[in-house]
Parts: sequence; C-alpha cells; structure tokens
Amino acid sequence: MDNSSWTSVSYFVLLGISTNPIEQIPLFLLFLLMYIISISGNIFIIILIISAPHLHTPMYIFLSNLALADICFTSTTVPKMLQNIFSSTKAISYVGCLAQTYFFICFAAMENFLLAVMAYDRYIAICHPLHYNSILTGMLCAQMVALCHVLSHLHALLHTLLMSKLIFCADNRIPHFFCDLYPLMKISCTSTQLNTLMIHIEGVIVINGALVFIIASYAFIISAVLQIPSANGKWRLFSTCGSHLTVVAIFYGTLTWVYFRPLSSYSVAKGRIVTVMYTVVTPMLNPFIYSLRNRDVKEACRKWFPLVQSSSPSESRTST
Repeated sequence: MDNSSWTSVSYFVLLGISTNPIEQIPLFLLFLLMYIISISGNIFIIILIISAPHLHTPMYIFLSNLALADICFTSTTVPKMLQNIFSSTKAISYVGCLAQTYFFICFAAMENFLLAVMAYDRYIAICHPLHYNSILTGMLCAQMVALCHVLSHLHALLHTLLMSKLIFCADNRIPHFFCDLYPLMKISCTSTQLNTLMIHIEGVIVINGALVFIIASYAFIISAVLQIPSANGKWRLFSTCGSHLTVVAIFYGTLTWVYFRPLSSYSVAKGRIVTVMYTVVTPMLNPFIYSLRNRDVKEACRKWFPLVQSSSPSESRTST
C-alpha cells in the first residue's frame, strides 16, 4: 500500500465473539458467570493459603501465585469484553489496546512459567521426598517466583514494543474480544515478518521450553511411580499427574494452536473460540483441579466451614 493512503488510528473497535444480537445476552450471562467463578475461586484459594500456616510450603506458594496470575489474566480481557457486549461503539483506545496486549502476554507467560516450577515441585516431592525441604528452601522458592515475574514482564515488553512499531490502516476493526497479537497483525499496513519471527523464535523458547521442562519432570515422576509396588500408590500418584497434565494440555494445546502457526493460516473465527479456553476456562478450572481435591486444602476449609466432609483415604498431601 502506498504511504499516502496510511491513516494513523487513535482507537480500535473490538467486534467481540459474536455480532449476532440474539446471542449477546446469553454470551454476557455465560462469561459473567465464568468470570465470577474464576475470580471467586482463585481469591478463595489465595486467602485460604495465607490464613493456614500449614499451607505455607513451596507447593502452595506457587499455587497462590498461579491463582493471582489467573485473576489478572482473566481480568485483562473479560471485563472489557462484557462492557463491549452492550456498548454501541465497542471502542478501545490505541494506548489501551497496547496495554491490554502487554498484560495479556505477561500473565499468560507467568502462568506458563508457574506451571513449569509447579512440575519441578512435584518432581522433587515424589522423586526426592527426603530432600524436599533441603532442596526447595524458602530462598529458592522466592527466587523462582521472582524469576517467573521478571521473565514474564520482559517477554511481554518485547512483543508489545514490536507491536507498537506497526502502522494500522483506516480499518481499525478487530474481529476479536480483546487486542490479541495475530488479529492486530492482520489489520496492519506494514510488514509483520519481524513480529511473526519473534513469536516463532522467542515464543518457542519461552513456551515450548517450559513445556519440555514439564514433560521431562513428569517423565521422571512416572518412572519413579512405576517402581512403587502398591497398585493403590501408583494409581494415587498417577491421578495427581493426570490433574496437572490436564491443565497443561488445555493451556499449551490452545496456546500452540493459536500462535505457533503461519499468520496466513490463522483463522480469526476459530482463533477467538480457542482463545476462550486458555483465557477464561482454564483459570476458572484451576482452583478446582489443583486444590479442592487436596487433603491439606480440605483441612484448612474445615476450619472455616465445619460442615465440609472429611477427605477420603485416597486423597494425598502431594496432590496439586
């Protein structure tokens, strides 16, 4: 396109998940319910961990940070989406769009890193239980959490700065419910080769690197579990792995499907549906998957709610 036809935009229009008027109210109610469940569940987990001294261990410190990341992750996109459902303009400012992109990438990366350190925690707890306290000291735990935060912000800053260099045409309509990378790149008038290259190179290192680390950790865990003579013990620990790997599969599967493919093959319609899985569904499910079937958490809950039933013998203190 000739430079004379370029038009700088001061705002974007977020078209949302659906433009069908009949679907607006059901979508609003559905996502409002999911958002309330997600925020309530994760806040409850954080308060529970803070208030229960026996939960002040590395596993639950990582879990509380994951819950905080989930709260921020969903709050970056869902409130604006709910507002825009009944808005006549559906507008978001240019600066607001870049800010949303930054925080979306940041908290997605933070969840990525926290899932990796939680897998490492489970590896130490199952494969080296006698040395758990000496290996995962309070100092190391704090350093790992701090590193997750720093790397997440650096990762987000890189992609947001690259996005800020793009020039956008007069068509400022984004067929998505938030300012995601690929939909923004789709409407740019300038070349997005550098942006795509960095997503595929730096993104692969950050996202797939953490995924490989998780897989390696669980490979050692499964190897250790297979050496346990008790069938009940094997099933109990395999169930623990299954819960964690379910979230890992949803998060990384959808993330890889959306971003680690050529921009030309990206489908906005399919992409925004898949994006809902890791932006809304996964944060909503995390408190249930990681905590509500855990004996330590149930013991803490009984102090608040005496009517909570006793945990079954099959539940383990090592489950997350």
